[in-house]
Amino acid sequence: MDHIQMLIDAVSGVIWGWPEVMPIMVIILLGTGIFITFRLNWIQLFRTKHAIEVITGKYDDPKDEGDINHFQALSAALSATVGIGNIAGVATAIHYGGPGALFWMWITAIFGMSLKYAEATLALEYRQINADGSASGGPMYYIEKGLGPKWRPMALAFGVFTVLASFGTGNSIQAFTVSDQFLSEFTMALTPGHWLIDPVNFFGIEVEPARILTGLTVSTILGFVIIGGIKRIGHVASKLAPSMALVYVASAMLIIMIHAERILPTFGTIISEAFSPKAEFAGIAGGGFLVFLNTLIWGVKRGLFSNEAGQGSAPIAHAAAKTKEPVREGAVAMLGPLVDTLIICTMTGLVIISTGAYLMTGEDGLRLNGSPLTALAFKTGLEPLFPWGDKIITLSVFLFAVSTVISWSYYGDRAIEYLLGHKSIKIYKIVYVIVSFIGAIVSLEMVWGFGDIALGLMAIPNLIALIFLSPVVIRLTKDYFSREHKAYK
Repeated sequence: MDHIQMLIDAVSGVIWGWPEVMPIMVIILLGTGIFITFRLNWIQLFRTKHAIEVITGKYDDPKDEGDINHFQALSAALSATVGIGNIAGVATAIHYGGPGALFWMWITAIFGMSLKYAEATLALEYRQINADGSASGGPMYYIEKGLGPKWRPMALAFGVFTVLASFGTGNSIQAFTVSDQFLSEFTMALTPGHWLIDPVNFFGIEVEPARILTGLTVSTILGFVIIGGIKRIGHVASKLAPSMALVYVASAMLIIMIHAERILPTFGTIISEAFSPKAEFAGIAGGGFLVFLNTLIWGVKRGLFSNEAGQGSAPIAHAAAKTKEPVREGAVAMLGPLVDTLIICTMTGLVIISTGAYLMTGEDGLRLNGSPLTALAFKTGLEPLFPWGDKIITLSVFLFAVSTVISWSYYGDRAIEYLLGHKSIKIYKIVYVIVSFIGAIVSLEMVWGFGDIALGLMAIPNLIALIFLSPVVIRLTKDYFSREHKAYK
């Protein structure tokens, strides 16, 4: 396992850049976002009102081709992004990069809004309407159709990386976070040395039985839904997750109100440490610039993990929208990073920092990380009212993870069908369930490291396509907004 971890760290370092070397992925991601933003004249600032009008159904025509309306398409995309990234992702960013990492998550989201707009617009422009009337789309299709047959190898590469990302970003990280949070709950409830929390050797992996049981539970639920076809579980999870999101946001807002006097100083800490972070969070030797790069990299990495802007996953969901206007769905997609990162992640970050939870240590003397850190922050923040604020995180983690794993199975499903045909889907689903169990029992560094690799690999071909297809996005945007759009009656 140590050798696997070393390999993951090395590959992740090549893709994302260690603080000691050029952060290549950060430059490509932010650079493309800035490029698209200026080419589209800051569309994320000036067309947000129109996007909200589209979501309300003002222009919906039920006769348009597609599977779902604009609001459902955004909800499907958000169900795969709002969740673990908002809970554990923000916590890991602050743990490794300090409070200033949240600022770079904001920057990723601001420029990510224009990336999401471009992705979804292209997904609609080049989508494929199948014989049964369903829609298939996403970067695989706009790379091959938009850039031409010579670019098919890059489309295939994106499909392969999407499958890998479905195993990492959309699956193993979710399963790990559930097992990590439940282990934390068991540890608090049981006496030291209890068999559930006492590590055992499981096929060469030192793991607590509580993690094994949690992994079996999550993978069994997943198997029933995506292999057994028991859609009712998935339907219930998809209904409960938005409700849980409202409880989560309301709880975070309540903590922010309780600690209102700390919020402005917290914002000051976030902004000041974005450019002058404290070395103790970096855990690296070197001067101030290396510490700054560490904070920047962690903010961008977790920003991308949270909102997936530029990664190319959300366009697969948005391609199914019922509309004849690609720009219309692009405007809807643009709201994803706004909701996910600029609102929900910010609230999580404010709770973690304003309560001082990010400075607290566990029984082992180490600062907490991941969902247990967020759980501590919620418990601390809500203690003036009630003592079980951490249970909100435990329930949120479970529901968000199950919802996200099911949503990401669709992305991987579309990619594997594009690569190998319809017959390959069943094998993919079986492997997907197995990976869910493995993700629940390995280490935090391993599962997040693999997720970062898959996330970066998936984003690279998509960002290249966005740059070369930006003239198409500009043409469609100018044409759409040059016309008057009347509400559908």
